[in-house]
Amino acid sequence: MKKVFALLLALAMMLSLAACSSGTTTDTSSTTSTDTPSTDTSTPDATEAPAADAGEDAATEATGAVYYLNFKPEQDEAWQNLAAAYTEETGVPVTVVTAASNTYEQTLMSEIAKSTPPTLFQVNGPVGLANWKDYCYDLTGSAVLGELTSDSFTLKDGDATLAISYLIESYGIITNKTLLAEAGYTIEDIQSFEDLKAVAEDITARSDELGFAAFTSAGMDASSDWRFKTHLANLPIYFEYQDRGITSTDAIQGTYLDNYKAIFDLYINNSTCEPAMLSSKTGDDSRNEFLAGEAVFYQNGSWEYTNLVGEGKFTDDDLAMIPIYIGVGDEANQGLCTGTENYWCVNNSAAEEDIQATLDFLYWCVTSETGTKAMAEDMAFVIPFKNAQESPNLFVKQDAEYTAAGKTPVSWNFTTMPSENWKNELGNALTAYAAGTGDWDGVVSAFVDGWATEYAAANG
Repeated sequence: MKKVFALLLALAMMLSLAACSSGTTTDTSSTTSTDTPSTDTSTPDATEAPAADAGEDAATEATGAVYYLNFKPEQDEAWQNLAAAYTEETGVPVTVVTAASNTYEQTLMSEIAKSTPPTLFQVNGPVGLANWKDYCYDLTGSAVLGELTSDSFTLKDGDATLAISYLIESYGIITNKTLLAEAGYTIEDIQSFEDLKAVAEDITARSDELGFAAFTSAGMDASSDWRFKTHLANLPIYFEYQDRGITSTDAIQGTYLDNYKAIFDLYINNSTCEPAMLSSKTGDDSRNEFLAGEAVFYQNGSWEYTNLVGEGKFTDDDLAMIPIYIGVGDEANQGLCTGTENYWCVNNSAAEEDIQATLDFLYWCVTSETGTKAMAEDMAFVIPFKNAQESPNLFVKQDAEYTAAGKTPVSWNFTTMPSENWKNELGNALTAYAAGTGDWDGVVSAFVDGWATEYAAANG
């Protein structure tokens, strides 16, 4: 009854994960790695065999099955390939279903109620865990939990460990250094919001001569608006939390919303299109503008790396990621926005053998040569596990360089946003403001008043 109530509550609240994805809006897809399964049902060799969970002996033959509901569309192919490799090696069937961008929570709500629900799913942080904790297996004592480099990468409910982070990501303003140089500037010329503003407005003033704009379109359709209602909105939240010495709140004060307005204005007034057109611009539009050399700056994250390099696209020499400056704090020592909203949860409602199969699969992913190589190279992930391989991702390397130089990463506080509805209302207000059909007061109201209302609704 408790789980039925939790599911009904989830359906009523319709909380969804903030997408840290490429914005691809493909239909939900699935591949089952049992299309051509291996007949070899032995476990991997002793050096890579998954350790038994909670003290039980590891299985000596393939039992159970894994169904992973994947959150990240841009990594779908890589996960399908990794699942197939695991099935070939162990004989255990692994199905990967990838939710279309910005539909993960709705897809999970639908799938979790089926007779064969996901054995492995994702939550985006404490708010997401609160919605799904009744479905989360306690990972305490599991082999995969023992591979984490720090307990800080877990989410708990009391003494129970219900979720573990599987990657760390960074986002900022991706920059085409070649175009920036054509405009007469270098990365070193941009160390603050005022620097960024001066460069962007100069590029806009000479855009006809230069043949490109400052920023790609700040698209506000569902495949793109998360970059601004979630990721960009993280900045004023972060600085307010720093001032107040808190990590969450039931009532945001909006101290830095003037700064939020300044950076959003900079984006929409120095873009590849007029602000009124942004409501129909997609994530693909923004990426394609950047790939075509139509703009110097593109707000996005380290997950975009594989979409931008290789196959006749950019090389590492062409690109850089700079911090999102909004004119607050010690900007000279500000780093990239770095953190995670990606936490694995094992479904405690699955059959016992499927739970164990899922735990074994996770252990293999983060310890085996095949798994760690795929996550580092094919997915460009930085994973917080002991056997992690170094990622070739340029933006990951730059984040490390910023930190090594003493710059402070901006933490991900958007996981404390009170609800998906809060984000949607903020996105609507931003869209209306850009189109000229609404004013900034509407954005402030959605941000501040909406926060209090949604927090009360979720925690009343």
